[in-house]
Amino acid sequence: MNLKLLSSALALGTIAVPSLASAQDDPGRFQIKALATVVLPDGKITEVNTDIVGLPGNTQTKASDNWVPTIAAEYFVSDNFSFETICCLTQHDVDGTTGLPGAELVSDAKLIPATVTAKYHLPLAGVKPYVGAGATYFWWVDVEPGEATLPLGVTRTTLSDEFGLVLQAGLDVQLNDNGFGLSVDAKRYFVDTTARWFAGNTLAIETEHRLDPWVVSAGVSYRF
Repeated sequence: MNLKLLSSALALGTIAVPSLASAQDDPGRFQIKALATVVLPDGKITEVNTDIVGLPGNTQTKASDNWVPTIAAEYFVSDNFSFETICCLTQHDVDGTTGLPGAELVSDAKLIPATVTAKYHLPLAGVKPYVGAGATYFWWVDVEPGEATLPLGVTRTTLSDEFGLVLQAGLDVQLNDNGFGLSVDAKRYFVDTTARWFAGNTLAIETEHRLDPWVVSAGVSYRF
């Protein structure tokens, strides 16, 4: 009887040990990242639709860069495929380059770049490069007229919310078996916006702008 019990215990142990190892090797379905991010937009004028103030013919603009903290949340459908979304608020000015050099045209424009990407992770151990693509919605939550536009009678400035595309590439580095790691990420957005300057209820200037920012991040990750 004791021999039978011992044999049964050994058999159960042989089944349980691989199962336990498999559970310990499972990296988890969720990953969160805390990142430092630099946003590098373009801001170039691609078309002038309305101009009742007489802008110089060679007027061109550039949007300012901005450093922001970013949180990313990711769900792994499998070890190699995942979906990711990010949360951040970025702020930019738009200044004249040629035609109106140094003139502040838009001040402290605050943007939420709502973004979802699908990612493919190369099946490597410890260090995992990835590529991804997805969609974004640029939501402007606050836009102020630039200082240079106030003498022209401008009372309100708007930037249009727009959908766009995003491409992504990066690298996750596993630091230990507890789910902690390092991450480096680069995204290229393809989004335009329409800028409008109003004097009272009159549309004084309307221009189309190419935003197309590079968004580069680095930080720590935790997978569970």
